Amino acid sequence: MFSLFRRARDPISSYTHAIGAVFSAIAAVFMVTYGLLSPSAATTSLIGAVVFGLSMMALYSASAIYHFANSTADRIRRLRKFDHAMIYVLIAGTYTPLSLTFMPQPHGFYFTGILWAVAGIGIISKLFWVNAPRWLSTSFYLLMGWAIVFDFRAFSGIPAGCLGLIAAGGVLYSIGAFVYVLGRPNISKAWGSHEIFHLFILLGTLMHFLAVVLFVL
Repeated sequence: MFSLFRRARDPISSYTHAIGAVFSAIAAVFMVTYGLLSPSAATTSLIGAVVFGLSMMALYSASAIYHFANSTADRIRRLRKFDHAMIYVLIAGTYTPLSLTFMPQPHGFYFTGILWAVAGIGIISKLFWVNAPRWLSTSFYLLMGWAIVFDFRAFSGIPAGCLGLIAAGGVLYSIGAFVYVLGRPNISKAWGSHEIFHLFILLGTLMHFLAVVLFVL
């Protein structure tokens, strides 16, 4: 176990998100099972939950592999591109069950489609402009992540508890983003700002998972 830990290029970042990948797989299976057994879960809500589960798995798996890899500089650069691109997938994937469940239709379908189109643009930009300034890409993540405020009236049907969990997740993601941009605090050699950023991302995802399970399905 310890030898495997030492083999990782960035051990704590790799294994925290490997835990996230395992949690995501379990969460995806749980959401599908729970949704199928729930008499009140609509088909669109279940589809949205599946998309959310897959997006969690994609992000955390890509991140764990990127931070674990000890390889050539070119291969690590490619893995970093993919890792950062998956952030757009998670953001769009998180919104999907919410917009399909709580927005009036077909407005929700349009909102979902636009968000995934923006995610596609973000993914392409990441793949072809991997060295974009950190502040620029982080700002784009935050703008996309807080898209709810640009069309809040259409989300008026969201229960207060669900909205609270969504907001809590958004705040945790945002704190993590600022830690990432600022590059601090750095508690120790092992626990620097990047590792702390990873923990905030995990906590943000947990809040949104609870929102989907408790209020969407």
